[in-house]
Amino acid sequence: MPAVSSTFMIDEVIAAIQQSGGVAAYVSESTRTHPRKFIVSYLGQTYSLWLYIWTLTHGGRISLPDEYRIQMTSVASPLSSNPGGLTVLIGYYPDLRMFAGFDLRKHSIFTEGSPSVQIDITAIHAALQSGLSFTTKDNDEIAIGVRPDQFWNYCLNADALHLYGAESNLTRILTKVVEMEEIPRREIAELAIERRRIVENVSRYSRDARFRKLIMGAYDNRCAVTRIQLRLVDAAHILPVTSSASSDDVTNGVALSPTFHRAYDNCLIYLDENFVMKLNEEKAEELRLNNLDGGLNQFCSFLDKKIHLPMDINQRPRIEYIEMANRHRRIPGCI
Repeated sequence: MPAVSSTFMIDEVIAAIQQSGGVAAYVSESTRTHPRKFIVSYLGQTYSLWLYIWTLTHGGRISLPDEYRIQMTSVASPLSSNPGGLTVLIGYYPDLRMFAGFDLRKHSIFTEGSPSVQIDITAIHAALQSGLSFTTKDNDEIAIGVRPDQFWNYCLNADALHLYGAESNLTRILTKVVEMEEIPRREIAELAIERRRIVENVSRYSRDARFRKLIMGAYDNRCAVTRIQLRLVDAAHILPVTSSASSDDVTNGVALSPTFHRAYDNCLIYLDENFVMKLNEEKAEELRLNNLDGGLNQFCSFLDKKIHLPMDINQRPRIEYIEMANRHRRIPGCI
């Protein structure tokens, strides 16, 4: 397959970051330059991301039908690293709209020409199922298949994943983590602190990605209150993760546009047992007293209506979670 255009690839990266739960803006002056620079907002934090990315194509050797590669054209050795953020080396596979992650430290210095970096295409297919997949190359380098909803998870943890990923025991555990399998505590406890931190980070981001995927699928990528899509919808926990009784099950989630998500998390609105989104009058009065109620009437025009629920009754919010959430958030009349 021929290389896709720079503009298309940048759009795919932005879409992948959105699927990962973040918001990205491309800030390089040109679409053809390397590295390609992004500003990413994720969970209230802002990150600078430098991306070296090329189309993943077949290696061309008949004897190695599963070998795919990127060719690092239009760059000079050594590759520059982001002094104030993240730098990753990525391949994009347009046939499946998937990514491949490579160890930047092993490829930042290279000889003249068009150096190539390889991955076994089976890692890409495996990542379709699990989100992230790991394959060890002959030189002990780890190459990683990356599904778009795990893209930001990969970027945040790329250095550590490639540094320690060649350790077979850690790779086995990480594979279980991204496939959401239970791992005995003993196996985690036996890991060194750095490896344990990697497992914890990948586990957390994998759970977040799975939860978001479940909620977005159940609600057709639409805000349950406004019905807006526009790739501007979050997966919100009904009973927040700060509660020990919280769950990443689809029945503990609802799709909300960012404004309504923040309003929900800040207890300005709440969901009642009849699936009606309502205004918390105590919080609204606080806004009025502080002259911060501008736009409240327009905001309230979406409330006091039953939210738009998933067609599958088994994916709808559990009443128990709603009741516990309202007590946890100290909603008047629910304590």
